[in-house]
Amino acid sequence: MQLSRIALLAVPALMAGCSQVEGFFGAGQSDPGPSAAAPAESAAPAATNAPVRPPANAVTADDFDTSTDAERQAAAAPAQGGDAELGRVVVSLGAAAEPGFWLETPLVDAVTPGRVELANGESAQVELRPAPEGSGSRLSLPAMRLLNIPLTDLPEVTVYRSEGSA
Repeated sequence: MQLSRIALLAVPALMAGCSQVEGFFGAGQSDPGPSAAAPAESAAPAATNAPVRPPANAVTADDFDTSTDAERQAAAAPAQGGDAELGRVVVSLGAAAEPGFWLETPLVDAVTPGRVELANGESAQVELRPAPEGSGSRLSLPAMRLLNIPLTDLPEVTVYRSEGSA
């Protein structure tokens, strides 16, 4: 009798949890439904230069890297000169789902345009974002890929604030 009461209470709770893991094991992927169309609609205003977030089902680095050819070309543009060197830091891969070319670093206290440069001279234009003092520096997935840095490496980069930035 006691066991049937527990089962009677447990079944609805287990069934409610099914909707939380839908698609986790591959179920429901053939019919994405209206919620899957929402990211595509929100990605439409890309003309505002807002980076496009990766799809919810992203798995590979290619899936997570939503940068466009134009964004990659802009990030690969050579330094114009006059940039202020802020220091050298060891970087790790930042949040893969966070789009754009950026570096989170304690070397800045406000968002500002900048550049990172490897020891071999390769560089990328990035948005410098403040990170808490004492924390590490994290480089975006698109920037790591642009610089041909293996995603598990911890390279040292020189960080520059772009000319004309406060």
